[in-house]
Amino acid sequence: MSTTRRKFIKDSVRASAAVAVGTSFIFTESTAQAPATTTLQFAQIPLPYAFNALEPNIDALTMEIHYGKHHATYVKNVNEAIAADKIVYENEKDFFANASKLSAKARNNGGGVYNHNFFWQAMKPNGGGVPAGKVSDALNGAFGSFDKFKEQFNDAAMKRFGSGWAWLINDGGKLKIGSTPNQDNPLMDISELKGTPVLALDVWEHAYYLKYQNKRNEYVAHWWNTINWDEVAKNLK
Repeated sequence: MSTTRRKFIKDSVRASAAVAVGTSFIFTESTAQAPATTTLQFAQIPLPYAFNALEPNIDALTMEIHYGKHHATYVKNVNEAIAADKIVYENEKDFFANASKLSAKARNNGGGVYNHNFFWQAMKPNGGGVPAGKVSDALNGAFGSFDKFKEQFNDAAMKRFGSGWAWLINDGGKLKIGSTPNQDNPLMDISELKGTPVLALDVWEHAYYLKYQNKRNEYVAHWWNTINWDEVAKNLK
């Protein structure tokens, strides 16, 4: 091989290496400079029990439709709204703290996801009864007795006109009872009832209509047999 040819090959290899190194540097630099973005995504928790596990208080078909259709649709819709509205809050707490700035689709469906995730966990098979320990102490201290607490909670559930939720909340160390319309919750900056949720009851008709028709009072009465007081104790903190 001639000296000229050897020099040509050597120069070509050097040129190719220089291009490769330059390309790598440009890619690395571009990647390093790209802003990190975190998009909040809402998710549906796995149902903690079978659809029929709360019978006879809440029937299997209602649970299947409620969880599999209504709740799942809220997840789909809020995540669509987050993408369409370019919502960049990092977590659900910040999302609800800025509910007044959200579109109706984002707010309503985000509330629907959170509220139901909370609701499912506050129930269990063979639940209910009179709570003991710190739950009992907290309720007695705030309301005088468990029976008085139950009476006030029932009142909030029954007097919520139309669709909504009844809540037991912790407001700066003080337990309070109230309700919110539609899929609003006490974490939202637009809610008249503000605090950390401890217990929730869904009083939308789709939560009970198949079994109880228009008899919300019967649904509420039977719901007390499903409460997971261990979960309530965790929520008290």
